[in-house]
Amino acid sequence: MSGSPKYSTVSVASAYARREAQRRAQREAERRSRQEQRARERAELAARRARERAARRDRARADVERRQREAADRRAAEQEAHASRVREEQAAADSRRLDEVNDLLVRVRTVEPDAPAAELAAIEQRLIQLRGEVGSGEPLGGAVEELRGRLVLLSSRGDAPQPDAGYDAVLARFEQQLAAVGPDGALHDPEGRRHCTELLDRLRAAAGSGAATRFAALLGTVEHALTRHAGTAQRHADQERLRAAEERRRSEEHAAARAAADQVAEEAAEAAEAAQAEEAEDAEDAEEAGDAEEMAVHERRAAALVEAADRLGVVRTSAEAVAAEARELADPDLAVRVERALHTVTGALGAQAAEDALEAVGALERLLPEAEARLDELQLAFTRRSDLAEALQDAMCGEGFTFTEGSEQGAAFVLRFERPSGARYETTVATEADGTPVLVYHVEGEPDVTLHPAAEGAVCDRTEDLLERVHEAMGERDGFLPGELTWQGKPPRGQAGPLPGAGRGRRG
Repeated sequence: MSGSPKYSTVSVASAYARREAQRRAQREAERRSRQEQRARERAELAARRARERAARRDRARADVERRQREAADRRAAEQEAHASRVREEQAAADSRRLDEVNDLLVRVRTVEPDAPAAELAAIEQRLIQLRGEVGSGEPLGGAVEELRGRLVLLSSRGDAPQPDAGYDAVLARFEQQLAAVGPDGALHDPEGRRHCTELLDRLRAAAGSGAATRFAALLGTVEHALTRHAGTAQRHADQERLRAAEERRRSEEHAAARAAADQVAEEAAEAAEAAQAEEAEDAEDAEEAGDAEEMAVHERRAAALVEAADRLGVVRTSAEAVAAEARELADPDLAVRVERALHTVTGALGAQAAEDALEAVGALERLLPEAEARLDELQLAFTRRSDLAEALQDAMCGEGFTFTEGSEQGAAFVLRFERPSGARYETTVATEADGTPVLVYHVEGEPDVTLHPAAEGAVCDRTEDLLERVHEAMGERDGFLPGELTWQGKPPRGQAGPLPGAGRGRRG
C-alpha cells in the first residue's frame, strides 16, 4: 500500500495485566505439575529397574547356592559311598581271617582232645565278640592274629606224625601250605619266608631214621611259622587292597574336586547369563575370568541403555509436542533445538552408545523445562496478539470500517479493512523483541496520505484522528492502551501544516 507505515506501540491496562498474570501463574503451576509427574515416572521406572536387578541377582544367587548344595551333597554321597566300600572290604577281610581262625579252632578241637577246654571256650567267646565288631570301622587284624597264635600253640602237639603217616606226607602238607601263601608272601614278608624255608629244611633233615623225636619237636614250630607267615602275607595283601582302595578314593576325590571347580566356573557363567538375558551369547562363552569381566561390562552397558530408554520414554511425547507447538507459535529455532536434542538421544540408543545416550537424555531433560517456559511466554504473547487483533477489529468496525480478511503471518496477525470511501487499511498486529505489542498500519486511498512525505513533513490529520478514535475505543472496552501514532516524516506537534489539496479531501 502507498504511504508511510504508521506505528503505535500498545500497553495493557491493569485489569488485563492482572488477568495475564493469572494465566502466567496458572501455566507455571501446570508446568511444575508436569515436571513433577515426569520426575515421579522416572523414579518409578528407576525403582522398577532396581527391583528387576535385585530379582535377577537373587535368582542367580539362589541358583549358585542350589548348585553348590547339590555339588556338596554329591561329594558327600561319593565320600560316604567310598567309606562304605572301604568298610565293606575291611569287614570282608576281617571275616575271612575270623573264618580261618574258626577253622583252626575246629581242627584243634578235633585233633587235640586233650586241649584245655577252658582255653578253647575263651578263644571261642573272644571269636564271637570279634565277629560282633566286624564292620565297626576298627581294624581287627591284631586281635585275630592273637587268637590264631594261641590256637597254633594248642595244635602243635597234634602235628606229630602218626604211625601210619610218613614223613613225606607231613613235609608235603607243609610245603603246600608255604606254596599256598604265594609269591606275595616272599615280597611282603621276606624274613618270614626265609624262616619257614629254613625250618622246612631242618624238618626235612630230621625226617631220617632215628630222628622221630626231633621231627616231632619241630612240627609245632614249623606250623606256627607257616601260620604266622600266612597271616603276615594276608595282612599285607589286605593292606594293599586298602591302600589301593584309598588311592581310588583319593583319585575319585581329586576328580570330584576338579569337577567341582569346573562346575563352579560353569555356575558363575550361568549366573551372569541370568543377570543379563540380552547378553546370552556372550554369557555362553564366559568361562574364564576375562569373559566374566567382559560380561559385567556388557551388563552395565545394557542397564544404562535400558535406563536411557526409560527416561526417553518419559519425556519423548512432551518433547515432540513442544517442538510442534514451537513451530505453530513461530519459534522454529526452539523447535530445532528440541528436535536436535531428541535425535541425539535416539541416535545414541540406536548405536548402543550407553554413556552418550545417558548424557543426551539428561540434556533433553534439562532443555524441556526451559523450552516449556519459553512456550508459555510465546502462548501468552499469542493470546495477547489475538485479543488485541479482536479488539482492533471491533473498534475499526465501530468506526465504519468493513473487515475484509485476516491472516496469520509468522508471529503476527494481518487484518484488512475498507472504508465506504474505498480507502483500504492493512493492520499488522505484532510483538516487539521485548514483548511489547505494536500496531502497524498501511493506508491507501485517503486524500491526506501521500506516497512520499513532503520536505516540511507529512501531515495526515484526518487519518490520524480516525485511528486515534479507534485507539480510544480499544482502551475503553478491551483494556489495551495504544500509544501515539507515528510515521516516517511526521512533524512535531504544533508544527504541522496542511498537505497540498487538503481542503479538497474527504472526511476521514
